[in-house]
Amino acid sequence: MINNYRFGAYALLAIGLINLRYQTGNANNLNTSSVLVGLGIIGLLITFIPPFKSFLLRKSIKITALIIFCAAIVYGFAI
Repeated sequence: MINNYRFGAYALLAIGLINLRYQTGNANNLNTSSVLVGLGIIGLLITFIPPFKSFLLRKSIKITALIIFCAAIVYGFAI
C-alpha cells in the first residue's frame, strides 16, 4: 500500500514539473505548479518516515489521501 502512495506522489510531482515547463508564458505559472510539486514532494517524503507508515495504512487516511490526490490531479489539468 505504501507503494501506491509513492506512485501517487510521484505522479503529482511529475504533473507539476510538466506544467511548469509547458506553461512558461503564464504569469502565475510558478505559483500554480509549485502546489503540485510541493504536494508530490511532501507525499513522497512522508512514505519514507517510519512513524507515518502505520498512519498511512488507516482506512480513513487512505480515503482522505485518495480524495486529495484526485482533487490535485483535477487542479493540475484545470490550470
